[in-house]
Amino acid sequence: MMEKTIEVKDLKIGYRTMEPVSFKRLFKGGKRVSVEQAVKGISFDVHKGEIVGLIGQNGSGKSTTLRCLAGIISPDEGSVNLFGNSVSLLAIGVGFQKELTGRVNIMLSGLLMGFSEKEIEAKMDSIIEFSELGKYIDKPVSSYSSGMHSRLAFAITAMLDTEILLIDEIFSVGDARFKKKSRAKMQELIMDKNRTVIMISHSLDTMASMCDRIIWLHQGEIKMIGEPKEVLEKYNEFMTKSIK
Repeated sequence: MMEKTIEVKDLKIGYRTMEPVSFKRLFKGGKRVSVEQAVKGISFDVHKGEIVGLIGQNGSGKSTTLRCLAGIISPDEGSVNLFGNSVSLLAIGVGFQKELTGRVNIMLSGLLMGFSEKEIEAKMDSIIEFSELGKYIDKPVSSYSSGMHSRLAFAITAMLDTEILLIDEIFSVGDARFKKKSRAKMQELIMDKNRTVIMISHSLDTMASMCDRIIWLHQGEIKMIGEPKEVLEKYNEFMTKSIK
């Protein structure tokens, strides 16, 4: 029997937004709050060593789902069970305290991923070396370019091994040479059969070649789960009809 590493049951996540009101009504305390349901009661399981792809149009709930699995946001209803497995999320703009240095952010990120200070310290030099940030590792992250930010995020995820890896549209970062290095490392991480991977990518060729299963989200709901070939064919048909 296959070992579960992720179990999602009836997951619901909403975002509260302010509805536009007139200038006059604003000063009378007439603010109105609406709740937009980003994820509408989805359920799925993922097993050890599986590579599962999340596809769907922008706004379908893909990134929100990954952030919930990573523990960055909490569900309004439903549950996520990771069965005690460590998890990391690789995504642009997630998880850094920008007023703190890169080195301190490595420590904080590692602690959030469930590693001890001792374990993080043991990996610190290899993370810094892989990131190629040099002296900037002791500068505030707010001073980093987007490329430097991405390289640090990638290095942390690449060198601090977790049982579950969540990837939000990042497969290579930095200049051409660093892209080659990061792509090779990402391939190594994803293909490790002891690691469970859920990834988002708009490259359907990547999804077809790497994933064991595909989950198609549409407007916060699961439209289809299945073999990559079958799901991607249906998704392409749907997208073609949507464009017409």
